[in-house]
Amino acid sequence: MAVPVAFFGLFFAYPVTAIVGRGLKAGGDWQFGRIGDVLARPDILDVLWFTTWQALASTALTLLIALPGAYVFARFDFPGKQPLRAVVTVPFVLPTVVVGTAFLALLGRGGLLDELWGVRLDTTVWAILLAHVFFNYAVVVRTVGGLWSQLDPRQEEAARVLGAGRFAAFRRVTLPALGPAVAAAALMVFLFTFTSFGVVQILGGPAYSTLEVEIYRQTAQLLDLPTAAVLTLVQFAAVGAILAVHAATVRRRERALKLVDPGQTSRRPRGPGQWALLGGVLLTALLLILLPLGVLVERSFDGAGGSGGYGFGYYRALQSAGSGGSSTFLVPPLEAVGNSLRYALVVTLIALVVGGLAAAALTRRAGRLVRGFDALLMLPLGVSAVTVGFGFLITLDEPPLDLRTSWILVPLAQALVGVPFVVRTMLPVLRAVDDRLREAAAVLGASPLRAWREVDLPLVRRAVLVAAGFAFAVSLGEFGATVFIARPDNPTLPVAVARLLGRSGELNYGQAMALSTILMLVCAVSLLLLERIRTDRSGEF
Repeated sequence: MAVPVAFFGLFFAYPVTAIVGRGLKAGGDWQFGRIGDVLARPDILDVLWFTTWQALASTALTLLIALPGAYVFARFDFPGKQPLRAVVTVPFVLPTVVVGTAFLALLGRGGLLDELWGVRLDTTVWAILLAHVFFNYAVVVRTVGGLWSQLDPRQEEAARVLGAGRFAAFRRVTLPALGPAVAAAALMVFLFTFTSFGVVQILGGPAYSTLEVEIYRQTAQLLDLPTAAVLTLVQFAAVGAILAVHAATVRRRERALKLVDPGQTSRRPRGPGQWALLGGVLLTALLLILLPLGVLVERSFDGAGGSGGYGFGYYRALQSAGSGGSSTFLVPPLEAVGNSLRYALVVTLIALVVGGLAAAALTRRAGRLVRGFDALLMLPLGVSAVTVGFGFLITLDEPPLDLRTSWILVPLAQALVGVPFVVRTMLPVLRAVDDRLREAAAVLGASPLRAWREVDLPLVRRAVLVAAGFAFAVSLGEFGATVFIARPDNPTLPVAVARLLGRSGELNYGQAMALSTILMLVCAVSLLLLERIRTDRSGEF
């Protein structure tokens, strides 16, 4: 456990504590009165209110739209089910910058709706809500649908035999069993939308700001560290509470249910009602998921190079710096692809080492300290990435850790987000390994390292591959911390997209669409590979 503790202590706790300390300290003394002063400001109260209500609205809308999909994937068997399951999961692994760009191409100025009917939804809350549903649809389908597929349908059928109607049987039998899974999915959706950054920044415009966006504005644009520090503490407390409630719902689900093989519960739709439900879910997937991605790809070719038709002009423009007189980049934007892939490989290695050691320690030890460490591993998913990125700049700037000009700074920041995915993927598999196998290896004279290599590794090899895929995909999409620490001559794909969108001109816009398409394709391929090697197709997302 020493390596994971040292890693998180040095690269997470230290930078976050340092930036909060700089904001709340004056003359060496803590100025806790600043917390009340900041939280009493009307503009900050507006940010807190918008962050909360848009997260609640996004969560409710996601559940409303995604729960029918969870039922269809859990109970129906139809041609193309597995590929469609992979397709609806693609948005979740997409970088938020790509999601924002896709909806900008659909709902923004010059977008599809604007061309067809003169309707624009960018800079409105509806664009933000729809993008959040697009991004989190798979969370509900995977989490709730995974459990739903393992519930024995004979229990609900028995209730109907005893006289209960279809709705009454569902309400009294199935819904209580699904409750913890629905709650867990809702909490995760709320967490992701509460901390939303890229989507709100691209689609919301200056009129809308979540806590994460406001922390970025206060830190990068206004240099107001006291306000940023207070907002970081507020977000930290909210995320901690959400994760605690989520852990409780997961433990409740694990204790309370007896599950069956998912292959026994799915069947072909019967009757017009079920076929209509399947058709409705397919139409939702088409309009909500495939349409924005299709428009994104179409815009990357549309009018390329000023030809008025379709072509590869925007893609060719990515090969040179300062295309069309732009000084957006010191290097050709296409180099961001190579940068992102190299960073992702390093992040994957770091995340596997740190996350694998953490998962092994959590498997073999117990107690409050271990449970507290398990919770600590999840905090980077919810703590402001902007705070982490800026914290890196102000803490890792002196020997022996002067990393401000080093390329390793970006992978270290991105690995903080990758490690939790590695732990959550490997932990259930490691806990399923019979301790008697390790004991037998030890009796036969194997060292702990050899026992791990001969016993644990063959059993968790596929889980390691899945964890590596998640870490790789997460690294490709990380934006909040990377936007602070990526050097101008080494931009990543999300940072390059954001820079292009931040400049006017058709060429910059087209290049942003082209880069987003490239990033989407890389993430989609990673996900499809994960689908082929994933070992457990049930339970948690």
